[in-house]
Amino acid sequence: MLSHFEGLSPDAKPANEIERAADIFSHARRVLLITGAGMSADSGLPTYRGIGGLYDRDVTEDGMTIEDALSIDTFSRDPAITWKYVAQVERACRGAAPNAGHRVLADLASRFERLCILTQNVDGFHAAAGSRDVIEMHGNIHRLKCERCADVTTVEDYAGLGTLPPACAQCGGMLRPTVVLFGEMLPVREVSRYERALADGFDLVVTIGTSAVFPYIAAPVREAWRGGWPTIEINPQESDISRFSHVRIRANAAETLTAIKQGMS
Repeated sequence: MLSHFEGLSPDAKPANEIERAADIFSHARRVLLITGAGMSADSGLPTYRGIGGLYDRDVTEDGMTIEDALSIDTFSRDPAITWKYVAQVERACRGAAPNAGHRVLADLASRFERLCILTQNVDGFHAAAGSRDVIEMHGNIHRLKCERCADVTTVEDYAGLGTLPPACAQCGGMLRPTVVLFGEMLPVREVSRYERALADGFDLVVTIGTSAVFPYIAAPVREAWRGGWPTIEINPQESDISRFSHVRIRANAAETLTAIKQGMS
């Protein structure tokens, strides 16, 4: 078990960042993995913004930012606009599949006392790949919930999203995606799960493909760093938490996680 970060094990030879990460993984028992849009980029999904982003322009064709279009205020005022862009995100996810990185994390779970995944992604790929200890903090784009009767269904049950906003088959009420819209509170159940997981403690914190702009993402990384526990960042780009990461790997998630798994003792 890792007590505090000391780099490689005593008998290890000088190593590159992949080898350092593999060594740290090999000695960890309780791992927290925090994943963002970069985790699913290898599945062919565009990241949210920036190069290759689904919404890398300043405003949408409706003359508002994507954050405004996907906000609870717009949904309450004009749900058809919000649904228009929710449907675009869902279509981008539909037909795609978990990549090698998702499968590696599912395969690695049995090697640890606990491997908990906190994801900001709404594509459902971690669970689809076989991971079980997954906290979907921002929800799941493929699940729908009726605003009136609270019936839960899936996009697949509706053969896609042809008519927007979609109506509940049970009561005729309006369906909404089970995702956190801008301006909404995070789901109480998932927040409680996350708080319990943090209270139980981790001896390794790994961030993958996230810019970590949300405080609840950055906080456990900073706390681990200050407490002397190892932190690893897998991200092609620099982020707000790079300076709190003992190991920084500037590469895509799938190839990096595959290489780390192969290098673990």
